[in-house]
Amino acid sequence: MTDGLEASVHSWDLSTGVDGPGTRFVLFLSGCPLRCLYCQNPDTWHMRDGTRRRLEAIMEDVALYRRFLQVAHGGVTASGGEPLLQSEFVTEFFRACQEWDLNTALDTSGNLGIRAQEDLLSVTDLVLLDIKSFDARTYRNLTGKDVAPTLAFAERLASVGQRMWIRFVLVPGVTDDPGNVAAIARFAAGLGPAVERVEILPFHRLGQHKYDALRMPFPLADTEPPDEELIERTRSLFAEQRLPVLVA
Repeated sequence: MTDGLEASVHSWDLSTGVDGPGTRFVLFLSGCPLRCLYCQNPDTWHMRDGTRRRLEAIMEDVALYRRFLQVAHGGVTASGGEPLLQSEFVTEFFRACQEWDLNTALDTSGNLGIRAQEDLLSVTDLVLLDIKSFDARTYRNLTGKDVAPTLAFAERLASVGQRMWIRFVLVPGVTDDPGNVAAIARFAAGLGPAVERVEILPFHRLGQHKYDALRMPFPLADTEPPDEELIERTRSLFAEQRLPVLVA
């Protein structure tokens, strides 16, 4: 373990079923280059707002649940924010966790995929890749950034056989255009067997209280969650490409 390595950490939590296989110790790192309209964690945007924590201290937290995570067929997930802003730390965190026989998952937008070099991928069991839109204009309007780095990262992961779960947030009136969804589905199918499944994440407004606390307007405050008909239509577009689909 790298002595004295630190990260800007927002928080950690235990979760089941939404952050990788089994029960997960999810480490939320601070800092993100995207400003997604539907972001549920605006309090993770800035690294300066996190708490500086040493790797050794975080591993002490993980140690409390190590046996439970193993029995529950789970592991650890680095999330955020955007964990690739602190890729050196994530690399050593994952290395330490694998030494304890814990599965490792990287939850990322892929916008900083260039920072996920071979040393990090070598200790990453699974990448949870958020493809927020395929249409370039929609992606920029949604996140403030370009989609090209995410797509290039996905192709690089596929080329080395890196296991992936593709994640897509379904937002009525924003990401739900059938042409956009179908394009993501075709792209994901073209990545081959590296893509183990697609997760559709229906939009919700559960994070609005964080915007209120920060005295910030929530951009999608008037947007309703998708109804069952829209969810099923979206699921079908992925299923048409013979992709395993889960609605989270």
